[in-house]
Amino acid sequence: MLEHLTKETFLKKVFDYENNREWNYLGELPCLIDFYADWCGPCKMVAPILEELAKEYDGKINIYKIDTEAEQELAAVFGIRSIPSLLFCPKGEKPQMAQGALPKDVLKDAIEKILLASPVDKQ
Repeated sequence: MLEHLTKETFLKKVFDYENNREWNYLGELPCLIDFYADWCGPCKMVAPILEELAKEYDGKINIYKIDTEAEQELAAVFGIRSIPSLLFCPKGEKPQMAQGALPKDVLKDAIEKILLASPVDKQ
């Protein structure tokens, strides 16, 4: 299931940047965050793909959406300059950002390599 985050829910579920300088992911599962806007054409193309991926990876990863118009502070914290921007947050590692409307196969590959691969697999 996709969940829309506000600053308040982001601080609780992803990262409390107000109280921590060093990245510390708070989630139980790795996550993918879609920074989007309702008026953005490429964002609209990615939305149904993310819905499908949320079902396919249910229980393995969380997929969140952040409306950059409503949550301008969150967009600024991550330096979002173009949308869609996708933030991959693995557990215990630094997040990685991807930009643009990526096709489903590319997103699945990134999920497998960045979010679901064990640290041993990444070496």
